[in-house]
Amino acid sequence: MSLNTPIRTDRRPTLAVCAYDPDDADWDEGGQSEASGFGAGGVRSLLVEPDAPDRLVETLRERLLAGDCRGLLLVGRGAQTDRFRIQMRASNRSLEGAGKLPGTGPSIARTTAPVADMVRELKDAGLVAEAFSDSEHDVGSYLLYALLTGMPDDMPTPAIGLLRAPVNASRRDMARGVRIAANAMAQGFSPIRRSGLEAG
Repeated sequence: MSLNTPIRTDRRPTLAVCAYDPDDADWDEGGQSEASGFGAGGVRSLLVEPDAPDRLVETLRERLLAGDCRGLLLVGRGAQTDRFRIQMRASNRSLEGAGKLPGTGPSIARTTAPVADMVRELKDAGLVAEAFSDSEHDVGSYLLYALLTGMPDDMPTPAIGLLRAPVNASRRDMARGVRIAANAMAQGFSPIRRSGLEAG
């Protein structure tokens, strides 16, 4: 190793957040989450831009396979007008809804995010929130299923969750809900071991 090669000493894990609808891509008004991170600053944030669903699956999977990325929060809109909802599972369906994704995949994939903690934190902050089991057949459910079932069997499954904001929520309200849910996810992340630090 060159003596001039910088060594990364930041042992904070990363939580990726992706608002997959281009209309919500600017949810982080003022860059507050990107600048301060989550979990009282103990977890770095990585904000992933929306893209075509198939490409976005690959981008997000690559991030989750990186040694420092411990989780992903997908962010979208839901059918409800008055509450934030944490989706607890996704069905094996294509984007068109007529067929399955992998022919041999399970019919249902369950989220690995700390759903109860996320709902509790949202409620404690005065927001109306709930967990739900029904799978809305849209891009959010497609991404959730593809990522939950697409991780290698030989590695621990990272925390992957889907937060649905009220369909008519303002950007400010959406940002507040996202930060609260992300902070709840980040509480369970431990620092990266020194042996896992990379050069660069």
